[in-house]
Amino acid sequence: MHRLALLRHRGFTLLEVLVVVALIATASALLLGAMAGALPGQQLRDATGRMAAEMRATRARALATGSDQLFEIDIAAHRWQAGPAKSALARNGAWPEAIDVSATTAREEQLRAETAVIRFFADGSSTGGRVVLRRGDAAWRIDVAWLTGTVRVERGEGER
Repeated sequence: MHRLALLRHRGFTLLEVLVVVALIATASALLLGAMAGALPGQQLRDATGRMAAEMRATRARALATGSDQLFEIDIAAHRWQAGPAKSALARNGAWPEAIDVSATTAREEQLRAETAVIRFFADGSSTGGRVVLRRGDAAWRIDVAWLTGTVRVERGEGER
């Protein structure tokens, strides 16, 4: 009889298992909800970081090759292209459509109304410009200095 009492206390009841499963499901739903809320901000930071990195690489290619390199932003198509003008060697990329992009660049470099172009010269300088990536209330800006060609990323839209 004593052995039967020991066997009865082993394991969990169905009710206990259901409570644990419900707690795990609730915790998972809360965690996924929190992660989904952070996803739009992460997309904005990633898109800004990728674009700035490609601008820096474009400047480095201009210095290394001794020839001008263009960084073209097609705002309507949500795409960018970097490299020598009219070349098959150009690099391409895109950003999510949920992210709005605006750019202020030199008018002389503007190829079409919906594009913005920053030219990086062989000496490291550039035509300069500012690119703002925005999603909802959040914004990041990429500033390109005309004298040095330096690419800097900061939070917010900055002063106009």
